[in-house]
Amino acid sequence: MQNPYLPYPVRIDDIEIATEDKSLKTFKFVFLNPEDEIKFTYNAGQFAELSVTGMGEIPIGIASSPTEKGFVMFTVFKTGKVTSYLHSMKIGDIMGIRGSLGNCYPWDTLEGKNVVIIGGGFAFTTLRSSIVYMLHPDNRKKFNDIHVIYGARTPGMLLYKDELAQWEARDDINMHITVDGTDDPDWKYNIGFVPTITEQKAPPGDVNTYAIVCGPPIMIKFTLPVLEKLGYEHDHIIMSLENRMKCGIGMCGRCNIGKELVCKDGPVFTLDELNKTPREY
Repeated sequence: MQNPYLPYPVRIDDIEIATEDKSLKTFKFVFLNPEDEIKFTYNAGQFAELSVTGMGEIPIGIASSPTEKGFVMFTVFKTGKVTSYLHSMKIGDIMGIRGSLGNCYPWDTLEGKNVVIIGGGFAFTTLRSSIVYMLHPDNRKKFNDIHVIYGARTPGMLLYKDELAQWEARDDINMHITVDGTDDPDWKYNIGFVPTITEQKAPPGDVNTYAIVCGPPIMIKFTLPVLEKLGYEHDHIIMSLENRMKCGIGMCGRCNIGKELVCKDGPVFTLDELNKTPREY
């Protein structure tokens, strides 16, 4: 039985500055041992622990899709000791990945349904994974209409800009990109907070339509009433609480919300499930 605390060794294969303020970088890792890549199976919505020897580890949502082979990708916000050190590392450096961890978005339930993805800021990572997964030629026919509502403070803070443009050019996905504000005269998308654009652009809720929401707590707080107004039942609103992640396997107990251990029972919950827990998220 493998030690659950033991990370797989990986090499940094590529680094890309993700935002204009350089606070986010996207890392592509390749496994040093091919058998480890086989063991590291995951689904869109899961997370992993990025491990730096002598520094510690951090839980981060997996940004790559399981349909993308040969690497695993994470977008990391420079915010603490481990993330700051990771931002200083170079292509070719060796570190570790532990996982995959947590549950995923309920893809079996979502098959045959309309899916509305709502994201804000750098929490768009697992949503990027989900979009790439759904748009893969083997999977696109499994889902009906796909809407994506994604917002950031400014155009320069949007993640995955090239992919956003590619998705917008497709006729099998509805992209609704927005920023809080901008002075850019060439900006051609929406201006407004994510909850406002959700009310304007999201389809009405019904038995065949599900919403996946992932973003900063303030965005979620004001988006949930909008979805309720649009007619979404609480068991059709899916949320990710990855910001509650700690050890990743439910041992430290620091991620609990009531009796639920977010690392082990989540991070993906329906709003209906969360209604049965204390309002601590």
